[in-house]
Amino acid sequence: MLKRYQVLLPEWLGDYADFSADEYDLSFSEIIRTAYCFTAIVVITNMFPEYKPGIKFEEIYASVKELQQNKAGRDELHKLLSKIYFEARKAVEYRMGKEKKLRKK
Repeated sequence: MLKRYQVLLPEWLGDYADFSADEYDLSFSEIIRTAYCFTAIVVITNMFPEYKPGIKFEEIYASVKELQQNKAGRDELHKLLSKIYFEARKAVEYRMGKEKKLRKK
């Protein structure tokens, strides 16, 4: 389920999100959501080295490269986004669970 938020971005970041949305034929919201999910995976993986996401960064980079070279289609893009969203949710739940345990102690 999606919830609406208002986010203020500096102009350069908004311009980049618009550029990316055009580049991959996605909505502005999907670009922001994907970037935030990817960042969550990266940060949590670095904060908790024992956490191993179910997607490798190299896999994401390779998929994006294929998309840029028009070697992958729209279905592959949506599969990648779904996997990123799923893995980000798992990573966030992992971190929140860890933080909750630390606060109880």
